[in-house]
Amino acid sequence: MSIFIDRTTQVCVQGITGSEGSFWTEHMKNLGTQVVCGVTPGKEGQTILGVPVYHSIKNAMKHHKIDATMLFVPPKLTKDAVFEALDAGIKKIVTIADGIPLHDMMTIRARALDEHAFVVGGNTSGVISPHEAMMGSFPHWIERVYKKGSIGVMTRSGSLTNEVTAMIVKSGYGVSSLIGVGGDPVPGARFAEFLPLFEQDPDTSAVVIIGELGGTMEEEVAEMMMTKQFTKPLVAFLGGRTAPKGQKMGHAGAIITGGKGSVQHKIEVLERAGAKVADRPSRVGLLLEQLGVPKQ
Repeated sequence: MSIFIDRTTQVCVQGITGSEGSFWTEHMKNLGTQVVCGVTPGKEGQTILGVPVYHSIKNAMKHHKIDATMLFVPPKLTKDAVFEALDAGIKKIVTIADGIPLHDMMTIRARALDEHAFVVGGNTSGVISPHEAMMGSFPHWIERVYKKGSIGVMTRSGSLTNEVTAMIVKSGYGVSSLIGVGGDPVPGARFAEFLPLFEQDPDTSAVVIIGELGGTMEEEVAEMMMTKQFTKPLVAFLGGRTAPKGQKMGHAGAIITGGKGSVQHKIEVLERAGAKVADRPSRVGLLLEQLGVPKQ
């Protein structure tokens, strides 16, 4: 079972006629994703990879049922594209754009919360359930990384995702659903908002989070564990543990404020809540074993 998308999910691709949109739409379809339509203003009537293109989501919905939408649009156009999807009643939206204006993301998140919708991203690789479906830009064909299994993964990082997930698979596990929330200061959705979905998923036996210094998403996970809102085994790997104190980091989400956000503080609260924290990616699988998580 997948917590966000599966083979039955009807997906629209906004920006499908661009080079990135068409490239990754092909890989999404190859994995099994049901891409039913695309949207690019002014391109209605075209067909890309057998997928009909419409001028707007409103036009597309006259012909198709749409459960989720994938955005391959420039950062400055992301807010309008997300609002178009929300206006149409779509509750699952993924945007991979890097550099979405901060105020736009604040507005997007506020609107999504009002609509009880999930907006994944920006600055993310997206969402994938191996051998089921994908919305994003994962190299799903790498079997040593994207093998189906029972470990849920949530990540703030792009580069660390493949490495940590490969170590999960190397240890004899696989992935149920992987959610890339993104590394921007204001993501559309946060770790803690997906934990209830993993908690309810009978095919997810444990969760691995790939976090970083900065922000408070990992502390929010610890709070959910301490209040028993999430009860399954959880392992974390946190990037940036060797970052020098007082040094400004280039990553947009790597901001430490009020004593929170440091890797050391995240480790302390997560371990206090009962999570295991790996000091290197290669130890993630070992810690899952120590928590008694059965292998596939």
